[in-house]
Amino acid sequence: MLDLRRPGAALIPLTALFLAAGTSSAFAHGIGPAAGKSAPEFLWLGTTHMLLGWDHLLFVAAVLLLAGSARRAAALISLFALGHSTTLLIATLASWRVNPVAVDVVVALSLVFAGVVGLLGAGERPWFAPTVACFGLVHGLGLATRLQDLHLPDDGKVARVLTFNVGVELGQMTAIVVFVALAAGARNLSPRLRPTGRVLRAAQVALVACGVLAAAALIIIGNPPEKAQALGNCQVRDRTESFTGDSGHPKDFTEPGQPAPEAGFGHVIGDGYTVVQYRPQLTTGDLDALRGYVTNPKSGRVVGGPAPDQKDAIKAINAYRTLSCSEFDLDALRTFIREWGADPRSRRAE
Repeated sequence: MLDLRRPGAALIPLTALFLAAGTSSAFAHGIGPAAGKSAPEFLWLGTTHMLLGWDHLLFVAAVLLLAGSARRAAALISLFALGHSTTLLIATLASWRVNPVAVDVVVALSLVFAGVVGLLGAGERPWFAPTVACFGLVHGLGLATRLQDLHLPDDGKVARVLTFNVGVELGQMTAIVVFVALAAGARNLSPRLRPTGRVLRAAQVALVACGVLAAAALIIIGNPPEKAQALGNCQVRDRTESFTGDSGHPKDFTEPGQPAPEAGFGHVIGDGYTVVQYRPQLTTGDLDALRGYVTNPKSGRVVGGPAPDQKDAIKAINAYRTLSCSEFDLDALRTFIREWGADPRSRRAE
C-alpha cells in the first residue's frame, strides 16, 4: 500500500512557496466572469476555480501528508469533498450568504490546524476525520458565497450549480493526481529527495506559518473601508443588498401601496437590470417623473417599486453597485443607469 507520508512531504514546501509568494491572490479569489455561460460551461468554471484555489489545495495536500496510507487518504478526501459539496449546493440554492473574508480566515486556520496536527503526530486520532469534514463544510460556504456573486438566473440555476460542483471535484482530483505524481517522481529521482523527519517537521512548521500569516493578512486588509463616490446629490458604493430571486419578472413599475416585488427584483438583477426602489412619500411630481422614466422603453433595463421602510428618496441597484439618493435626483439616476447599460457585465447572453 502506498505510504503517502513520504511523497506528501515533498508537496508541502512546494505548495507553501506558491502560497507565500501570492497570499494576496491565493485567498478570497473570485470565480470570474460567468454572464451568459451555459450549464456545461460551469463545469470548466468550477475546474479552473479549484485549480487556482491554493488555499483549498494546500489543505488537501496537508491531508494527504497526514493520511498515512492510500486507503485512509481516499476516505479523508471523500469526507472533505462531501462537506464542501453539501454546503456549496445547499447554501447556493437556498441563498445563504456569509462573510467571505471570515470564511477565508477559517480556511487559513485550517492550514494551521493541519500543521499542528502533523507536529503533534496526531493524524491517526479518531477526531481528525470529522474535523476534516467540518473544514470541508466551511470551504463549501466560501464557494457558495462567491458563486452567488455571479447572480445566476433562476432558469437553469440548479444545473449550473451542479455542474460547477462537478467541476470543483474534477479540479481537486486533478490536483491530487499531480501532487502524488510529482512527489513520487521526486522520491524516485534521487535518494536525497526522500523526506526525513526533519524535512517533515520543517514542512509542517511552514504550513502553520503560512496559515497564520494568511489569516493575519485577511483580518488586517480583508475588509477595506467602503469608498462611496458622489454622483449629483447621491452616493455610489458597492452593492450589499440582496434579493431572493425566486419569482418571475416583475412589472416595470409598482405603484405606492402595492406589495414590493422583491423576489422579482432578484430575478431581473441576474438578467442585468437596474432595480429602483423609492420612498412611497415622494411628491406627486417626483413620483410622476420617476414613473415616466422607468416605464420609458428608451431607459433600458430598469424596473421600479416602493420600499416603505427606506430612508433614501430613491435607491438604484444593479448586480455590482448601488446608488443612494437622500433627495430625489433623476439626473443622477439617469447617469447611473446609463453607465451600467454601457458596462459589458450588464448584458447577459440569451
